[in-house]
Amino acid sequence: QVQLVESGGGLVQAGGSLRLSCAASGRTFSNYSMGWFRQAPGKEREFVATIDARDGNTYYADSVKGRFTISRDNAKYTVYLQMNSLKPEDTAIYYCAADPSGTYYYTDWGQGTQVTVSS
Repeated sequence: QVQLVESGGGLVQAGGSLRLSCAASGRTFSNYSMGWFRQAPGKEREFVATIDARDGNTYYADSVKGRFTISRDNAKYTVYLQMNSLKPEDTAIYYCAADPSGTYYYTDWGQGTQVTVSS
Protein backbone atom coordinates (compact mmCIF):
# COMPACT_ATOMS: atom_id res chain seq x y z
CA GLN A 1 0.00 0.00 0.00
CA VAL A 2 1.12 3.54 -0.70
CA GLN A 3 -0.14 6.79 0.79
CA LEU A 4 -0.68 9.68 -1.60
CA VAL A 5 -1.01 13.42 -0.95
CA GLU A 6 -1.82 15.84 -3.76
CA SER A 7 -0.95 19.54 -3.78
CA GLY A 8 -0.72 22.44 -6.18
CA GLY A 9 -4.35 23.05 -6.97
CA GLY A 10 -5.90 26.50 -6.96
CA LEU A 11 -7.73 29.16 -8.93
CA VAL A 12 -6.36 30.18 -12.32
CA GLN A 13 -7.67 32.10 -15.29
CA ALA A 14 -8.38 30.38 -18.57
CA GLY A 15 -5.18 29.99 -20.55
CA GLY A 16 -3.08 29.78 -17.42
CA SER A 17 -1.01 26.96 -15.99
CA LEU A 18 -0.76 24.91 -12.83
CA ARG A 19 1.49 22.09 -11.73
CA LEU A 20 0.04 19.44 -9.47
CA SER A 21 2.23 17.26 -7.29
CA CYS A 22 1.48 13.94 -5.67
CA ALA A 23 3.82 12.84 -2.89
CA ALA A 24 3.90 9.14 -2.12
CA SER A 25 5.03 7.25 0.94
CA GLY A 26 5.09 3.60 1.80
CA ARG A 27 6.28 0.91 -0.53
CA THR A 28 8.78 1.37 -3.32
CA PHE A 29 7.36 4.14 -5.45
CA SER A 30 9.27 3.17 -8.58
CA ASN A 31 7.34 -0.11 -8.79
CA TYR A 32 4.01 1.68 -9.20
CA SER A 33 2.46 3.01 -12.34
CA MET A 34 0.81 6.30 -11.44
CA GLY A 35 -2.26 8.03 -12.74
CA TRP A 36 -4.16 11.29 -12.50
CA PHE A 37 -7.93 11.41 -12.54
CA ARG A 38 -10.45 14.18 -12.07
CA GLN A 39 -14.05 14.64 -11.05
CA ALA A 40 -16.11 17.67 -11.91
CA PRO A 41 -19.27 18.60 -10.01
CA GLY A 42 -22.14 16.35 -11.00
CA LYS A 43 -19.94 14.17 -13.18
CA GLU A 44 -18.24 10.84 -12.82
CA ARG A 45 -14.54 10.58 -12.16
CA GLU A 46 -12.56 10.40 -15.38
CA PHE A 47 -9.07 9.39 -16.43
CA VAL A 48 -6.61 12.17 -17.19
CA ALA A 49 -3.13 10.68 -17.59
CA THR A 50 -0.93 7.80 -16.56
CA ILE A 51 2.78 7.00 -16.50
CA ASP A 52 4.09 3.44 -16.51
CA ALA A 53 6.49 2.20 -13.84
CA ARG A 54 8.51 -0.03 -16.14
CA ASP A 55 9.22 2.09 -19.19
CA GLY A 56 7.91 5.55 -18.30
CA ASN A 57 5.42 5.51 -21.16
CA THR A 58 2.66 8.07 -20.81
CA TYR A 59 -0.94 8.08 -21.92
CA TYR A 60 -3.48 10.88 -21.91
CA ALA A 61 -7.17 11.45 -22.26
CA ASP A 62 -7.98 13.08 -25.58
CA SER A 63 -9.38 16.10 -23.76
CA VAL A 64 -5.99 16.99 -22.27
CA LYS A 65 -3.56 15.69 -24.90
CA GLY A 66 -1.10 18.36 -25.92
CA ARG A 67 -1.90 20.54 -22.90
CA PHE A 68 -1.08 18.33 -19.88
CA THR A 69 2.14 16.47 -19.13
CA ILE A 70 2.57 13.74 -16.54
CA SER A 71 6.02 13.03 -15.13
CA ARG A 72 7.60 11.37 -12.14
CA ASP A 73 10.67 11.69 -9.95
CA ASN A 74 11.27 8.32 -8.35
CA ALA A 75 13.99 9.68 -6.07
CA LYS A 76 11.47 12.11 -4.59
CA TYR A 77 8.57 9.65 -4.61
CA THR A 78 6.55 12.23 -6.51
CA VAL A 79 4.44 12.35 -9.64
CA TYR A 80 3.53 15.61 -11.34
CA LEU A 81 0.86 16.89 -13.67
CA GLN A 82 1.82 20.01 -15.58
CA MET A 83 -1.34 21.65 -16.89
CA ASN A 84 -1.08 24.35 -19.55
CA SER A 85 -3.66 26.24 -21.58
CA LEU A 86 -6.25 25.53 -18.94
CA LYS A 87 -9.92 25.76 -19.83
CA PRO A 88 -12.98 26.26 -17.62
CA GLU A 89 -13.97 22.67 -18.40
CA ASP A 90 -10.79 21.50 -16.65
CA THR A 91 -12.34 22.61 -13.36
CA ALA A 92 -12.49 19.57 -11.09
CA ILE A 93 -11.00 17.83 -8.11
CA TYR A 94 -7.83 16.10 -9.28
CA TYR A 95 -6.75 12.82 -7.75
CA CYS A 96 -3.58 10.83 -8.10
CA ALA A 97 -3.66 7.06 -7.88
CA ALA A 98 -1.21 4.18 -7.70
CA ASP A 99 -1.30 0.99 -9.75
CA PRO A 100 0.98 -1.70 -8.29
CA SER A 101 0.50 -4.26 -11.05
CA GLY A 102 0.77 -2.24 -14.23
CA THR A 103 -2.71 -3.30 -15.30
CA TYR A 104 -4.40 0.09 -14.92
CA TYR A 105 -6.15 -1.12 -11.79
CA TYR A 106 -5.54 1.62 -9.24
CA THR A 107 -5.60 0.48 -5.65
CA ASP A 108 -4.49 3.56 -3.72
CA TRP A 109 -5.89 7.08 -4.03
CA GLY A 110 -5.12 10.49 -2.64
CA GLN A 111 -7.63 12.90 -1.15
CA GLY A 112 -7.62 15.19 -4.15
CA THR A 113 -6.81 18.82 -4.87
CA GLN A 114 -9.24 21.37 -6.28
CA VAL A 115 -8.49 23.07 -9.59
CA THR A 116 -10.75 25.92 -10.64
CA VAL A 117 -10.37 27.65 -14.00
CA SER A 118 -12.21 30.92 -14.43
CA SER A 119 -13.32 32.22 -17.81
